[in-house]
Amino acid sequence: MNLRHKFFDILIIAICAIICGAADGWVAVEQFGKAKEDWFRGFLELPNGSTEHDTFTNVFRKLASGKFEVCFMSWTESISELFDGEVVAVDGKTLRRSHDASFDKKAIHMVSAWASTNSLVLGQIKTEEKSNEITAIPERLKSLEIKGCLITIDAMGCQKKIA
Repeated sequence: MNLRHKFFDILIIAICAIICGAADGWVAVEQFGKAKEDWFRGFLELPNGSTEHDTFTNVFRKLASGKFEVCFMSWTESISELFDGEVVAVDGKTLRRSHDASFDKKAIHMVSAWASTNSLVLGQIKTEEKSNEITAIPERLKSLEIKGCLITIDAMGCQKKIA
């Protein structure tokens, strides 16, 4: 096996890139990693430099996405603190360029919860193929510790069960 990069390095570069807006795919994450390589060398090993997009693809395909989500949400909860009256904005968005008509792949639609004081996404969930925000919003809200927070939501969330 030809291991050129450390798993921890790959994970940290990907998380930092995505947090900083490199969300258009693994090529964007690779470009971010290469552009910030000197900075990453301050705390990562990077024995063979920053990682290529194919490596990011291969590593993240092999991760158990559900378990990774749980770990990531646990980490974000540990670094954020919600206060009584904090505004948590719940909203759905369709990810740009996530569809592929040639393969009949529909665009990805996500519902996220944004904590305004922390400037942090508390969590997000992908809606199921034949579903919508109305079914995803209650799932997202159940998984968050938001007691005492002020929840804002658009008209899509004004269903009796959600309210």
